[in-house]
Amino acid sequence: MTEPRIVVIGGGSGSAVLLSSLKKHTSNITAIVSMFDSGGSTGILREEFGYPPFGDIRQCLLALAGDDAKAEALRTAFDFRFQSSSSLSGHSVGNLVLAALTSARPDGVTGAIDELGKMLEASGKVVPVTLDDANLCAELANGQHVLGESEIDQRGEETPPITRVYLDRAVRANPEALHAIDQAEIVVLGPGDLYTSVIPNLLAADIAAALNSASAPVAYVCNVMTKLGETGGYDAARFAETVSHYLDDAKLDYAIVNTQSVPEDVQAQYRVEGAEPVLPSRDRLAEFADDIIVERMLNLGPPVRHDGDKLAETIIKLATQRG
Repeated sequence: MTEPRIVVIGGGSGSAVLLSSLKKHTSNITAIVSMFDSGGSTGILREEFGYPPFGDIRQCLLALAGDDAKAEALRTAFDFRFQSSSSLSGHSVGNLVLAALTSARPDGVTGAIDELGKMLEASGKVVPVTLDDANLCAELANGQHVLGESEIDQRGEETPPITRVYLDRAVRANPEALHAIDQAEIVVLGPGDLYTSVIPNLLAADIAAALNSASAPVAYVCNVMTKLGETGGYDAARFAETVSHYLDDAKLDYAIVNTQSVPEDVQAQYRVEGAEPVLPSRDRLAEFADDIIVERMLNLGPPVRHDGDKLAETIIKLATQRG
C-alpha cells in the first residue's frame, strides 16, 4: 500500500511531537513551518546577521530524523544549546549549522534544510511557509499593538487579550509549500500555540486559499491546554473558530479533540502558570468543523501534551479512509 502523503502545518514542539510519531507510518511527510520567530538563538541570528528563523526548522528536522545510532548522535549534538551566559549566548548547535549551510550554499536556506535533512536521514521534508522576511504582530483588545513573535509569546495575564495577529509586511507563500498542499492526502493544522505557531502560517499570501481549494481534507488538532496571555478561557470551539476565521471563515473538515481528563494534581501545577485544560465543547464545535474526532490522547508528561502515537494513528486512519 502506498504511504499516505501528509502535510503538517505549524512549528515548535507541538509539530515535533506529531512528526516523530507520523514517521513510523509514512515517509511522505511535509512539515510546513512558520518563519516569524524572533526569540532566543533564532532572534539573535536573525537580528545580527539577517538569517531567517531557524528554530522551528531545526525542531521539525530533528523530529523527522532517523532512528539509527548515527542519526541519534547527530540529533543530540544539533539539539545541544550553549548556556545563555556564555559567549555563544544560548545558541543551539543546530541553528549554527543551519546558519553556516545557508551561507555556504548558493540555494540558501532551502539548500541548508535539504543538506541537514540528508545528514539526519529525515523521513520527510521541512518547508518554510515563506522565504520572505516579516514580523508577527498582535493587536490587543485595548488597541495596543505588539511587534514580534517573542513579545507576543511572553505576555503575562495582566495584558489584554489578543483580537488579531498580522504581519508587518505582505509575504509570498513558498511555492514548495503550495505544491505540498496540492499533493497532500490530508493536511493537519497543529498542534501548537494558536497565535504564534499555527495561525502565522495562514498569513502568508495564498496559503489560506490553497487550503480552501485543496482536494485533501484539512484537520485541525485542538490544543489540550490553554496558554497564559494567548488563549485563556478558550474552549475547543473557540480554538476552531479562530482557525476558521483565518481560513476566510471556511469550515474545517475535521476537528480532532482530546477528551481525556487531566488529573487534579496536574491541573493545580498548571494553574500556577495560568493554564487550564481545553474543554471539548462538542455542540458548538460543529459550527466550525464538518466532523469532530474525539479521542483520549493525552501524555501527562510533564508537560501535558498530545500522545503522539495515538494522534498519528488517528491522522493516518483519516488519510487512508479518504484515499
